[in-house]
Amino acid sequence: MHPTDTDADDPQLPGKDRNFVTALARGLELLRAFGAGEEYLGNAELSNRTSIPRPTVSRLTYTLTQLGYLQHNTHLEKYRLGPGVLALGYRFLANMGIREIARPHLQKFADATDCNVSLGGADRSDMVYLETCHGHGPLIIRLDTGSRLPIATSAIGRAWLCGLSDERRQQVLQELASEYGSDWPRYEAGIQQSFKDYAQYGFCLSEQDWQRDISAVAMPLILEDGAEVMAINCGGSSLRLDHDRLVNNLGPRLKEVANQIKQELAPRNRSAR
Repeated sequence: MHPTDTDADDPQLPGKDRNFVTALARGLELLRAFGAGEEYLGNAELSNRTSIPRPTVSRLTYTLTQLGYLQHNTHLEKYRLGPGVLALGYRFLANMGIREIARPHLQKFADATDCNVSLGGADRSDMVYLETCHGHGPLIIRLDTGSRLPIATSAIGRAWLCGLSDERRQQVLQELASEYGSDWPRYEAGIQQSFKDYAQYGFCLSEQDWQRDISAVAMPLILEDGAEVMAINCGGSSLRLDHDRLVNNLGPRLKEVANQIKQELAPRNRSAR
């Protein structure tokens, strides 16, 4: 049974916030419901995934189709993301000066290490790659811009957590605990170890935590005095990246890359004020 079509009965909406636009939030929830590799979804599937009543979903998909954010396949009676979503994504990336500055540094490091080196930002419980550069070795990770990694188990996610203010970090940890439920203690243990690693080394590790054949090192990029926090990582096959190489080689070199990016970004930030 779906909840009734009211703000109070929608579990995803903040309680009684008069500034919160319910229709907009629901439309965005529908767009988020499309996962990687899923081209078409119908109204029933969208309703099940978002807990939005099906009549409301039908009106929203119609509106989003008219605006170009969804495309409707009349034969399948299903929808897929439209060019409007892609256009928004490109505009967002084009306005991020940090990508322009970071990419040469990331690519140089990727070439030198034969690893995957990426810049990421947080989206709910995931980190999203905003820029990624590949090395040329036989055992590198082929992840591209737009790839998503879980905050709880990835080095880049844990590094992002380390860069947050205490208040914001506790808020995110509570959200992750709610999402993972009874499995949370296992994930929390890895996150707490990353906090210790960051205090000791200045970067975080994920050794076969996200995937059994992948290890990585990462550190936060704390920008605008903490107003913006991103993270960069360097990862590859765990067959190549053992603990000693992560701690004594890649980690310290990644710190140098992060400092280079921040130093180059600083004049631009000052001129924007």
